[in-house]
Amino acid sequence: MKEYNETLYPMYGQRFSVDEVLFETETDHQKLVIFHNAKMGRVMALDGVIQTTEADEFIYHEMMAHVPIFAHGNVKSVLIIGGGDGGMLREVVKHKNIEKITMVEIDKSVVELCTKYLPNHSKGAFNDPRLTLVIDDGMKFVSETTAHYDVIISDSTDPIGPAEVLFTENFYQACFRCLTEKGILVTQNGTPFMQIDEVKSTAQKMQNLFADWHFYRAAIPTYIGGDMTFAWGSKNPSARHTPLTVLKERFQKEGIDVRYYNSAIHQAAFALPQYVLKAINKQSND
Repeated sequence: MKEYNETLYPMYGQRFSVDEVLFETETDHQKLVIFHNAKMGRVMALDGVIQTTEADEFIYHEMMAHVPIFAHGNVKSVLIIGGGDGGMLREVVKHKNIEKITMVEIDKSVVELCTKYLPNHSKGAFNDPRLTLVIDDGMKFVSETTAHYDVIISDSTDPIGPAEVLFTENFYQACFRCLTEKGILVTQNGTPFMQIDEVKSTAQKMQNLFADWHFYRAAIPTYIGGDMTFAWGSKNPSARHTPLTVLKERFQKEGIDVRYYNSAIHQAAFALPQYVLKAINKQSND
């Protein structure tokens, strides 16, 4: 394999040169390949779609983890759906006041292979004593669990194959039930320029469920379109509007090491382009 061509869209894509294929297999759920690229480092793809690269994964993981945790301000329990590469877990465990972390990953092979071939993603986070790792279907877990969480992070692949159910109304409703009184749900929601229908669909499902719902953004080169959206659903309508001074105080108190996230980025990330606001029927002065 001299190059890897992503197949997410039939009309538009991206190509990676492949210096070395480190691992390739058919798991019980999907086709997985991990290879090395001179610019992006080690790269993992599932079913023809790039999932993560060593070079820019920190942007995605920091923004999905720290935005809801710092906005909440008193997180004791976190549920991660997906996230088998360990990057999300690595960021969550940086918060020392969190007491319980549950991670539900459908594919055990992803965890095992990423621990071996992408060790810089997890950096030993799977050994954190606060972690309970569950190999199960995320939809099944949130439908059946009696536990409640301050923050739920749905770190899923695109809504095709095993992850399709994680974009349904039933999934959002089940997550809502599992949240504590001021709980926050954040989900991966694709690049709006290429996947605006996904953004619109999520908005329709969240708007009648959460006291506050919105989207926030981060620029991540690996994902086609570059501008990534994360869906935000909170039982506490004020969490999204946490003042900058409070965010800075919380961030400084934690003293965590980050490469992308900061309090100003946190606040600015909720500003959306007009075409996205129009798609979700919100006004620019929201």
